[in-house]
Amino acid sequence: MVGVGGALTNLSHKEGGANLSCGINERVTMRNALGLMLMSVVAATLIAAGGWFWTSSSRSAATPQTVAARVAPAPTPAPAKPAASRDPIEVTGSIPEKPVPAPQPKQQVCANPNALGVSRVVEIDTTGGPGFGFEHFKQIDFLNDKEVVLTFDDSPWPVNTPAVLKALAEECTKAVFFSIGKHASFHPEILRQVAAAGHTIGTHTWSHANLNSKKLNEQAVKDEIEKGNSAVKLALGTAPAPFFRFPELQHNPAAMTYLGTRNIAMFSADLDSFDFRAKNPEQVINTVMTKLEKQGKGIILMHDFQKHTAEAMPELLRRLKAGGYKIVFMKPKAPMQTLAEYDEAMIKDMKLPATSARSIGSVVQTVSQ
Repeated sequence: MVGVGGALTNLSHKEGGANLSCGINERVTMRNALGLMLMSVVAATLIAAGGWFWTSSSRSAATPQTVAARVAPAPTPAPAKPAASRDPIEVTGSIPEKPVPAPQPKQQVCANPNALGVSRVVEIDTTGGPGFGFEHFKQIDFLNDKEVVLTFDDSPWPVNTPAVLKALAEECTKAVFFSIGKHASFHPEILRQVAAAGHTIGTHTWSHANLNSKKLNEQAVKDEIEKGNSAVKLALGTAPAPFFRFPELQHNPAAMTYLGTRNIAMFSADLDSFDFRAKNPEQVINTVMTKLEKQGKGIILMHDFQKHTAEAMPELLRRLKAGGYKIVFMKPKAPMQTLAEYDEAMIKDMKLPATSARSIGSVVQTVSQ
């Protein structure tokens, strides 16, 4: 029995050991499995995290290109407007600090049914500097019998020039004005009235110098011509007509050649009113009508600078109408091309430290007389 019990005891011990060994092995196996599962989960988590990071990083790097591709290109900003250039002129007399648009001729309806008017308008091609007026130029005879051209020298001047403009407007007719550069710089607002009324504006030197004088060399003669051109342009705000009249009708041969190279037409006259010698308006009228009746037609030279001429104009125009004369209005095919160096010099010379661009009439008014 003891053997059997011992055997049973040994067997129990063996079975217990075997069972213990199996339990341990099972636990180990379970732990290993759990460890493997945990490692798998961790690995999977790391792989997923790594994949997310890589994908996120890749997308982040590509984002600007994608956005740029999807978003419409921003419109090109409009170029900034340049700062308004300040005209070098502050004010000269009543020349404004900033350039003012050139006056446009006003469309006027003639209210005078018996007005002298304008019979025809002729356009002048000034290429080569053609000459007009039989006192000095005999080649171009474009006027028909009873046709006249009204011309005025020495413009502009207070009181007298506006009076001439008023008389011309009342008769609905037009003329050619030859402006002195200095006068244009003194009274630009009056010269602009001439332009606004639709008249042609040519030039008459800077200071009315006799260009035939021995005191003037070739350069001085050129300066007189070109300074006058640029001064008139500055006063008007636009280039004048390429029409020029020599002061005192003193034609300098070298200057005539020069004007030809500049494509500026030269004006003499067919009859001179000699209004600067007149003692009254009647004398101006009689001189013009007597010469005109003798010649039958012509370019008439007068001076809107002269008081008696301004006073004579209403009656003179009525006499022309009554005598059957017709007005021819001359205008250029193209404006004068002034020289840049003289334009710049005139702007510099005419710069004054004034502060007002108001016209004289708006500053000084007669309140009692």
